[in-house]
Amino acid sequence: MAITLYDLPGVEADRRFSPFCWRTRMALAHKGLEVETVPWRFTEKDRLPQPNAGRVPVIVDDSQVVHDSSTIAEYLENRYPDRPSLFPSEAARALTRFIQNWTETVVQPGLIGFVVLDIHRHIGPEDQAYFRQSREERFGGKLEEVVRDRDARLPAFRETLTPLRRTVERQDFLGGTAPAYADYIVFGAFQWARAISDYQLLAADDPVAAWRGRMLDLFGGLARKSPAYGG
Repeated sequence: MAITLYDLPGVEADRRFSPFCWRTRMALAHKGLEVETVPWRFTEKDRLPQPNAGRVPVIVDDSQVVHDSSTIAEYLENRYPDRPSLFPSEAARALTRFIQNWTETVVQPGLIGFVVLDIHRHIGPEDQAYFRQSREERFGGKLEEVVRDRDARLPAFRETLTPLRRTVERQDFLGGTAPAYADYIVFGAFQWARAISDYQLLAADDPVAAWRGRMLDLFGGLARKSPAYGG
C-alpha cells in the first residue's frame, strides 16, 4: 500500500516547491517506497489529516499520521530498517543535525530573499493574499522591496555556500560516495528555489551546481522531471 504524502504545489498541481516536502520526497525515494502525493495549499489547513501542525509535509502510512520532515525521516528509518539507510551511521545522524541547522539558518533564509516574489506569482489568488500578508509582516516591507536588490546580494549569498562547495568539490555527496539524508536537506532548499524561480542562484561552474545536478539525476531523475526552471 502506497504512503500518502501531502505536498505543497503552486497553481499547477504538479509544481511542488516546499523545501521540507522535497526532503521527504527524496527520503521516500531513497527508501524505495511507493508514494501517492496529494496537493495541499497554504489556505487549506482543514484538509490535512490529524494530528498535524497546520503545514506540510504530512505522511499517512497504514493509518499512521506523521508530520514534520525531520520526524518523518526518523519514522522512515525506524519503520523500514531493511531498506537503504538515510543515516549511514550514528555519527552521520548526529552530523545531519548540524547540516539541518546550517540549512535552516543560512541557506533557506538567504534563498527566500531571492525567490519570495516568484513564489507569490506561482500560487492562486486566495493563497497570494495569505502569502503576501504573512511574508510582508515577516520581512517588514513589500515583497517587491525584498527582492529589489537581489543582484547586489548574490555574491554574498554565494560566499555563504563555501562550506558546501569545499565539500562537494572533493566528494560526490555530503554522505560521501552516496547520498544521505543530509544531502536531501540541503537539496530541498535548492529545489524549492529551482521549482519556483528562474533566477540564476549558482554559477554554471560552481561545484554546488554540479552537486545539484547529481541530486537531480537521483531516482530516475525524480526532481529533474518535476516542473521547474533551468537544468
